[in-house]
Amino acid sequence: MIFFKGRKFLTLFLSISIFISCSSDDDNSVIHGDPVFEGQLVWVKTFGGSNEDDAIDIVEANDGGYVVLGFTNSIDGDITGKTNPDQDYWLLKLNQDGDKIWDKTYGGSQNDQATGLSKTNDGGYIISGYTSSFDGDVSENAGFQDYWIVKVDNQGIIQWEKSFGFIGQDQAYKVIPTTDGGYFASGTLQVGEGGSNGEGNDIVNEDQNLRGGQHSLGDFWGIKMDANGNKIWRRYFGGTQADLNKDVIETDDGGFLLVGISDSPDFDISNAIGADDFWVIKVSAIGEKVWEKSYGGLETDRAFSIARTDDGNYLLTGESRSLGEDISNPKGGGDIWIIKINASNGAILWEKSFGGTEFDTSRGIKNLGDGSFAIAGSSRSTGGDASNNYGANDAWFLIVNEDGTLEYETTIGGSDIDFGNDVMGTSANEIVFVGSTLSSDFDITLNKGNKDILIFKMK
Repeated sequence: MIFFKGRKFLTLFLSISIFISCSSDDDNSVIHGDPVFEGQLVWVKTFGGSNEDDAIDIVEANDGGYVVLGFTNSIDGDITGKTNPDQDYWLLKLNQDGDKIWDKTYGGSQNDQATGLSKTNDGGYIISGYTSSFDGDVSENAGFQDYWIVKVDNQGIIQWEKSFGFIGQDQAYKVIPTTDGGYFASGTLQVGEGGSNGEGNDIVNEDQNLRGGQHSLGDFWGIKMDANGNKIWRRYFGGTQADLNKDVIETDDGGFLLVGISDSPDFDISNAIGADDFWVIKVSAIGEKVWEKSYGGLETDRAFSIARTDDGNYLLTGESRSLGEDISNPKGGGDIWIIKINASNGAILWEKSFGGTEFDTSRGIKNLGDGSFAIAGSSRSTGGDASNNYGANDAWFLIVNEDGTLEYETTIGGSDIDFGNDVMGTSANEIVFVGSTLSSDFDITLNKGNKDILIFKMK
């Protein structure tokens, strides 16, 4: 595949495409294949009300439409069935043209923060996040914030919901279906005083017993559940500082890779490098630690997303402000940083930085199934790898191949703050990107309120 960088090539490419298409109509020897990504913006949509609304994740529905997960503080506009201005989970079903089919909100009388969405084998969806509520849709809350996992059918109707946590800040960031028919939820557990005080670990060793009585700002916390959301086992990993899990993927052996950020130099962390590091821990199907690795430089490096590669290894993406150590070619004040790691031991196979002179970051990465990967991020830069910037911050969409070569990039946004959170490739070989916007100009023709969900499609 050949990709073009930025908008300035689109007119030429489309003109060539039209010529070829017209010529082919008279040619019986046309070879039909999968559509090639053209870098064409199909549509841009915003959804929201008069308050703050944001999109976090997106999956493709069985009918070819899209299901978008976000959260909302609005009670008007595109939000239906919500009467309290607290923050709730917000789920939207869209058709292929980006028109809303239905929407649902979930939560109680306090703030409920959605963080991740996965499609389930029965055609429904499972949602991760955390809640401060103890009423409404939330049946149980043990403390300030709990993991809140919500299973819904293909119409967004709640089938079951589960809360997990203690008296502190416990935040789920991803829940995934597992090959055994159950689910795995991961996020961050406040372990020390004011939190679980050492509880939350069904596999206990000397290190965990020691850390339980010490101050811990947060540990990676994984919970294995059955098909109905009942706990099978739970396990936390980390050190005495802040260790924040952001994503998880099931491995081929039924175990899990938990990905996120570590500021700890001790206990489960063996090779801390800088202030914050990418941190990955491999656990077995029964929650035993297999290996762990830290990646980065001497400054702040934060991992947010993971994707499996076609050769059985993994790509991690996030942001880096470091120079040296694992980072070989920084571009500016903060860059998108992507590393490819070996599945068996976590060794770095390659690393790449993308950005300009200002701050650039990524939040999501997805395998497109053709040897390339789509990345959702944002950019404050003009120049460098970013072809354009309209304002304070633009949503930034990139495609890289499995060697880390940049094949395509473009920014979408206006003169205010626009941000990218997730991206996916569709069965029609199109790409849909979600995030948020405060803009009402340039690419953003309509703003419903303070901050809106931003969705755009490309082909």
